[in-house]
Amino acid sequence: MVRAIYPGSFDPVTNGHLDIIERACKVFDHLTVAVLGNPRKISLFKMEERVSMLKTIAKKFSNVEVDYYDGLLIDYADKINANIIVKGLRAVSDFEIEFQMALANRNLNPKVETMFLMSNNIYSFISSSIVKEVAGYGGNIKDMVPMEVHQIIVEKINSFKND
Repeated sequence: MVRAIYPGSFDPVTNGHLDIIERACKVFDHLTVAVLGNPRKISLFKMEERVSMLKTIAKKFSNVEVDYYDGLLIDYADKINANIIVKGLRAVSDFEIEFQMALANRNLNPKVETMFLMSNNIYSFISSSIVKEVAGYGGNIKDMVPMEVHQIIVEKINSFKND
C-alpha cells in the first residue's frame, strides 16, 4: 500500500490545498493531510481549528485522514509508515524551497520520496497569506477557500479586525 503525506500549515485551508488533496487521493492508496505545528510561526487559527476545517472538507474522500504533528516531517512519515511526501507547487519560488526540503528529507531517510504536484493554474495565486490579507480588508474570498469552511474563516478574520 502506498501511503502519502500532504503536510502544511493550512492557516487557513484554501481551494489550492483542496485541489492538491483531491488529486493526490486519486494517486495514492492512503493520504494523510498533516497540519504542521511550527513554534516559529504565528498562526491565525489554532491547531484544533485547522484540523477541524480540514476534516470537514476531507469527509468526502474515503482514503484521506487528517492529523497534526510537531517536529520533523520525516520522523512523522516514519511513524505512520508513509513513503511519499506530497508537495504542491504554485511558482518557481515554491520549487526552490521545496527542493531543498526534499533533499534534506532524502538525506534523513532515503526510503521516503517527495512528489510535487503543480497547482491548478486557477489557484496558482492563492495562498493562506493572500486569503488572510484579502479578507482582512473586507474583500471577497469566496473563490479562494472551500465553501464548507468559508464562513468559519471570514468570522475568525473579522473577529481579529474588531479587536
